Amino acid sequence: MFCSPVAFGAIQYDSPGKDDRSQRSLNAEWVTVTNTGRSTVNLKGWTLTDRSHHTYTSHNLRLAPHQSVHVHTGIGRDTSHGVYQDRRDHVWNNNGDTATLRDSHGHVAARSWGHP
Repeated sequence: MFCSPVAFGAIQYDSPGKDDRSQRSLNAEWVTVTNTGRSTVNLKGWTLTDRSHHTYTSHNLRLAPHQSVHVHTGIGRDTSHGVYQDRRDHVWNNNGDTATLRDSHGHVAARSWGHP
């Protein structure tokens, strides 16, 4: 059985304030991905999707043991603490959605909120 050390942490699916599609609003919408294990994990090729099949693919991200990264919806400069999907519209449905993380072998972690 597969047991990944990579899990979701906090999720900010409802951007504070008005959802006006500004970069400030888009980047205040994020999910946290955390490496809970003892070894570094390479997230290259991993995908993050919502119920509507919006997909973000990680290109060059490595998480050290117990390190977390925010995956922001909007546009920005990737760092070791935050990466950006480079979208111009909100992804996460405030009334209910599911964030799904898949590794390069298809193994899955998921977190849901609200009503479908």
